[in-house]
Amino acid sequence: MKTIDKIPVSKISRATKLVSTGAKVGVNYLKYYGDKLTKSEIEARERLNENNADDIYDSLKQLKGSALKVAQMLSMEKSIMPQAYVEKFSLAQFSVPPLSPALVVKTFKNYFGKSPNELYDTFDVNSVNAASIGQVHKASKDGKQLAVKIQYPGVAQSIASDLALVKPIAMKMFNIKGKDSDKYFKEVENKLIEETNYVLELQQSKEIAKACGHIPNLEFPTYYDELSTERIITMDYMVGEHLSEFTKRNEDQNLANKLGQALWDFYMYQIHILKKVHADPHPGNFLVSEDGHLIALDFGCMKTIPNEFYTPYFELAQSTNLNDTDFFLKKLYELEILKTDDFKGEVDFFTEMFHELLSLFNQPFHSETFDFSNQEFFGKINELGQRYSKNTELRKMNGNRGSKHFIYMNRTFFGLYNLMFDLKAKDIKINNFKTLL
Repeated sequence: MKTIDKIPVSKISRATKLVSTGAKVGVNYLKYYGDKLTKSEIEARERLNENNADDIYDSLKQLKGSALKVAQMLSMEKSIMPQAYVEKFSLAQFSVPPLSPALVVKTFKNYFGKSPNELYDTFDVNSVNAASIGQVHKASKDGKQLAVKIQYPGVAQSIASDLALVKPIAMKMFNIKGKDSDKYFKEVENKLIEETNYVLELQQSKEIAKACGHIPNLEFPTYYDELSTERIITMDYMVGEHLSEFTKRNEDQNLANKLGQALWDFYMYQIHILKKVHADPHPGNFLVSEDGHLIALDFGCMKTIPNEFYTPYFELAQSTNLNDTDFFLKKLYELEILKTDDFKGEVDFFTEMFHELLSLFNQPFHSETFDFSNQEFFGKINELGQRYSKNTELRKMNGNRGSKHFIYMNRTFFGLYNLMFDLKAKDIKINNFKTLL
């Protein structure tokens, strides 16, 4: 893959790149109108989506940073985004052009005052993995095989300007109105700032590894403070297969169940016991070891779950509470889904909508075990997402619904459900985490 010698870091240069991409998208729409004369609407729309996804992703992968991270987040919205965007944007998880060797060495000298060969016994200047915010290199020291994650230059400084550029697109896509919208974007901005703070990530990684190290069939790397800075992290090099590659070839149901139980226990233990969760559950952050263990990586994006959100959120996961009308309404107000200034039509619409959504989405919590390979369950989730994304009545209303904490909690559960479905994990014990206390 071609390497990058320079990343646009100024607000003007990054905006210019996105404007040029917008021009390409405009040309794609002209082609689309032409295609409609000779092709069906479905064929023309599919080609438009493919061309737009290609052009937008090609631009974002050059910018890297927050813009590319948002694309990665959107790739998890499988029920909203067209398939062409999901497939292309999902590459942001672990397949983008890496920094050139010269820029890698320069980055080390900026933060350590030394080249990588002065710090490690061996260091491969060619990366083994490149994603939205950083890339990983193999190294060794004192007989240990190491992975060294390097943050792309300028990423931390461009977060606010990047979000300002993508904000209009996101607001239109998710029907977010101007009023009160800043709290959602501020939540994303704060989390992205945290993700670029590798000192914080190092601390969080060590804390999670210590707190969850006792969970069966789950492994974590060891992290090395003396070889880490605010933009570089050194950890053990973990040998394994990306979860997405493993799920494509695996035919061992027992192994799928074992890994699925480890993944589920890991998340339930974090959410219910630690009240702080790894809010970036995409395949690029998990490996499967040769001995069939799940390896968890990258703890830059951690979401703390305050009690005032945790309590009503999981009270509505109980089927009896879902069917208690007064209790259900009370919790919708506590979670800011309903507002005191809503008119009756809004109250009725969003009450019915969220009752349908929560009744379906919380099904795994309504039984002792759950089959995450159930195509019907995930088909209903996708159908519901598609239906509400196209709902004209919803488009007329203010879509600013729910506490800001929903952003990363929903992202966590959608990502977790998708990983469990990809694994085709069956007979998962939902409350098994209680046995791990």
